[in-house]
Amino acid sequence: MIAHLHGTITEILPASVIIDVGGVGYEVIISAPDAEQVHLDDKYKFYTYHAIRENGEDLYGFSSLAAKRLFEMLISVNGIGPKAAINILSLGTPEEVRNAIANTDAAFISKASGVGKKSAERVIVDLRDKVGAPSHYGTTETKFSIPSAQPNDMALDALIALGFPLKEASAALADVDPNLPTEERIRLALQKK
Repeated sequence: MIAHLHGTITEILPASVIIDVGGVGYEVIISAPDAEQVHLDDKYKFYTYHAIRENGEDLYGFSSLAAKRLFEMLISVNGIGPKAAINILSLGTPEEVRNAIANTDAAFISKASGVGKKSAERVIVDLRDKVGAPSHYGTTETKFSIPSAQPNDMALDALIALGFPLKEASAALADVDPNLPTEERIRLALQKK
């Protein structure tokens, strides 16, 4: 399995990018928020999920390990395939999607292309207890861009890389000041366990 790709973006397509890794071009399907962050000739790293079907293979790419783990949770839901999962992740940042699931906001999830009301409710029922507590309450707004001042949560990615499930990693960081340096946030989160 291909765990991640690190290379240069050589083409940007409507729903995917071509990333050149050592002279080999990989087409990687990415979410709308990730697509807004990539630029031609930039070096970029994607965590990947290799989907194999009867009639083809696709690579799905994610800018963070947390987004990949959330994608894997989404495709574990009966009736949600990789395309529907990437469409759900295109609704906003991984944290916004996770928060919508935790808040049982089926209306937000059903805004994704190819995801109806029943599928959105199934996502909520199956994943609500797995994604952790909501970081804020109320309905989630649909967003198609990530504010440039808000980078990926490196502390959350580090805890997931250490083997914490998404729910536990989110819970461990819930009361830690997000303005602290990444190393300090990780240390404080680990002290809670």
